[in-house]
Amino acid sequence: MIAKGLSEMEKEYINKHHKHEIKENQCTSFLIEHVKAPVHLVWSLVRRFDQPQKYKPFISRCVSEGNLEIGSLREVDVKSGLPATTSTERLELLDDDQHILRFRIVGGDHRLINYSSSVSVHPEVIEGRAWSLVIESFVVDVPEENTKDETCSFVEALIKCNLKSLADASESLAVDRV
Repeated sequence: MIAKGLSEMEKEYINKHHKHEIKENQCTSFLIEHVKAPVHLVWSLVRRFDQPQKYKPFISRCVSEGNLEIGSLREVDVKSGLPATTSTERLELLDDDQHILRFRIVGGDHRLINYSSSVSVHPEVIEGRAWSLVIESFVVDVPEENTKDETCSFVEALIKCNLKSLADASESLAVDRV
């Protein structure tokens, strides 16, 4: 499921890093954000599995266990206003060479059952400047009382806010370093 209007490079990254095994009762999607900051600055925020609140506006607190290695767990407190209070998440992949982070929700008080997310950060040059292409994809079970479209739209809205906040935080870091 690759949308029209994507560049060949975007399609390649999605095919390479954002393939999820989908069951009948699940939905999946991906979102793309172009960030006016170099990869190393964007990745410095994304890779901090233990500090997602640095750019995810719906997270109020995070307590992590372990040393940022595969299998590490984090307990996230969700800000009020969302249909959730806590989420327990496990780090599945942290690749500092290819700039890929993958995590899975393994517990908590929310409706995102069997949720798995992949985030990849790629270099791109726009108008002669170093930018980053950020792609986030997910797969999640569709609750019985919801449709696939409703579930995907809800998760996409959250991710869109997270990616916009990531862009703002990264671009602020880039300005500070000029």
